[in-house]
Formats: sequence, structure tokens, C-alpha cells
Amino acid sequence: MFEQQVNNLVGHLFRHEAGKMASVLTRLLGFNALDAAEDIVQDTLLQAMSTWKFKGIPENPSAWLYSVAKRKAIDAIRQHKIHEQHHSKINLALKSEWTLAPTVNNLFLENEIEDAQLRMIYACCHPSIPYESQLALTLKTLCGLSIAEIANSFLTNEETITKRLYRAREKIRIENITLEAPVPDHLPGRLDAVLHSLYLLFNEGYNSSHPDQLIRHDLCEEAMRLCLLLVNHHLTSAPKTKALLALMCFQASRSEARLREDGAVILLKDQDRSRWIRPLIERGKMYLEKAAEGDDISEYHIEAAIAGSHARAASFAETDWNQILQLYTVLVQIKPSPIVELNMAIAAGYAISPSAGLEALNKIENLQDHYLYHSALGDFYAELGNTERAGLSYHRAMTLTQSKAEKNLLQTKLSNITKIN
Repeated sequence: MFEQQVNNLVGHLFRHEAGKMASVLTRLLGFNALDAAEDIVQDTLLQAMSTWKFKGIPENPSAWLYSVAKRKAIDAIRQHKIHEQHHSKINLALKSEWTLAPTVNNLFLENEIEDAQLRMIYACCHPSIPYESQLALTLKTLCGLSIAEIANSFLTNEETITKRLYRAREKIRIENITLEAPVPDHLPGRLDAVLHSLYLLFNEGYNSSHPDQLIRHDLCEEAMRLCLLLVNHHLTSAPKTKALLALMCFQASRSEARLREDGAVILLKDQDRSRWIRPLIERGKMYLEKAAEGDDISEYHIEAAIAGSHARAASFAETDWNQILQLYTVLVQIKPSPIVELNMAIAAGYAISPSAGLEALNKIENLQDHYLYHSALGDFYAELGNTERAGLSYHRAMTLTQSKAEKNLLQTKLSNITKIN
């Protein structure tokens, strides 16, 4: 029982602290030493797991991790002379025993950790690295997602993601990319990749690929924390950054109402809206209002507006589906993708008719292997009374998801149409 408690705590700390530690260590050791920084993080977490099981969990587990990581970093610098390849301003300080430990300690201060995270985000999104490799590297290094989770975010396979990560690391090595904040003129180009990474991280938390956890609150919280860092920094507090944070707030406000105590999924139309977190909704409204201050209209503005429309509706029946359909019509122009088309088709099904939704779904390409597509088909077939086609669609959807909660929901839908017959 205690061992499981330790394992759970270390897993939690991995999500919340590993990215921070990796960022500081990479700034300390140099971006070329990314593998060494990740090894130190891994060794620190493994040491925590083994030590805490015998000696008990320390009063401040996070502080314990940082203390051990600092010692390991100092040892790595002494033993391997990593500073010889380090080209940042802290190079000279790392060469002297008098200044080595104080320099390392200073970099682990809270404000320096935040600065290191921002630097890491922008380094991962360096324009020399291919765009999709930038996203994969950020999700793996800074956000701690597994290769399987990243593959799910991109609707691709693990081999493809492994290749993208390899290409990113090769670019860093060959071009000797440093962990330095870009000059202001270069920020806009990198900000798009940064925001896209956080968007994917939040989505993996909101609708997780993990078979036993539909919602990963730790991932949603981490995405929101990192986005807030960007909003609070004068160089990255762009309208689209605020719009993304607004979207996250609106979506996260429904988290407590999406699952029953037994883990069963509660559909939007059946959710108890009194359980929606009103302070998060209000914060989402505030950030969306601030996002409207400029002329920039991004995909995050439109998605936040859609989520805000749901948040304003007192009930599912009172949802303004016509407005939502119009917003999706704009979004598909800004961000053409099969998933956006899927959501637009579902909105059409509610705004116009189930037949219109079904017609729109049948026009979508490249989603035949996605469970949500077949689930939506089943829903509209069921609405139209075609229980045979609905059943086939639900069965197909069940074969395409690993989520136990989603499988159970699909099974419930199947049972409901069976009762009709």
C-alpha cells in the first residue's frame, strides 16, 4: 500500500516537476547536453522512488527532488567538464569551484526556473528544427508526454514520433543550438509552435489516450500553468496567448462534471451544470475579452468563443447551436482539419437536423480510423431511427479506442438502441 503511494507521488511529481528540472538543468549544462539533463531527472526520480520506500516520504518532496538534482548536476559538471561545450554567460562561473555551487543554486530559484522554462520552450521551437519535430520535442522534453501520447495527439504512430524526435536532437547537435531566448523580432514565428504544443498537451489531458484515465488533470493543469507563464511575460502576452488560456479555462471548468464516481462518461447534454466551476468560466471570459484587444484573430479565439458559448448556456437545450455552427464555419477556414470538420458536422446535426449532420460526416475524409467519427455516425443514425447502422458504427468505434470509459459509453449506447428494438 505504501509502495503504491510512493509510486503515485513520484508519478505526480514527474508530471509537475520533471519539465522544470529538465529546463534548469539544460540551461545549466547546455542545450547540447539535453540527454544528460534528462538522465539526471530520471536518476533523481528513481532515487526518490527507492529512498522514500525505505526512509519515508520527505516533508517537502519537491524540494527534495531539486536538492538531489542540483547535487547530480554539480557532479556531472565536475566529472565530465560539460562546461567546456557550454557557450552561455554562465560558462565562466561553472569553471571555478568557488562559483560552481552558488551558480547552480541560483538557477534553481523560482524566478530562474520560470525563466529557464520559457527558454526551453523557445529552444525546442527553434526555426532550424522541422515544425512537427519542434512540437514533439516540446511535448516530450518540457511536458513529459510519452511517445505513445504524442503519437495520439498527432493521430500518427509511435515510429513517426520517434523519427521526429531523432531529427530534432540531430539538428540541436549539428547546428549547436543554444538555450537562449530569441530576440523580440523572432518571437512571433516561434510563438505559434509554442502555443500549438500547449494546446496539444491540454487536449491529451482533457481527452486522454490512457486506457484507464479519460481525463488527466495533471496534464491540463501543466498546460494552463505554462500558458499562464506566457500570458504574464511581456514578450509573449499576445492576444492569441490569452485566447488559448481562455479556451483552457472554459474547457477545464467542466472537468468535474464529465465523469461519474465510477468513472463512467457523462455526455455534455447530461452534465449537471451546477458542478461546472464558475470561477474558471469567469476567468475564461476575462482572458477572452483581453484577447480581443488587438486585431489578431486566431484559431484559439474561435475555439474559445465556441467553448464560451457552451459555458453561457443554462442548459443543453438552450445552447445556441446556430452560433456554434457559424463559428466552426470560420474555424475550418482558419484551421482546416478532419477533426474540425467532425465538430462542425456535429454542430450541424444540432443546429439544422440529424440528417444534415450525417450528410456532413459522410463527406469527411481521413477519419475512418478515429473512434469519435464512428461514434458520431452512430449517434445520428440512432436519432434517425436506423438502429442497424447505429449499432455497426458503435461497434466500429469500440474497436478504435483503448479508453475503458469510452468503451463503456459506447456499450451503453448500444444497449439503448437494443432496447428500442
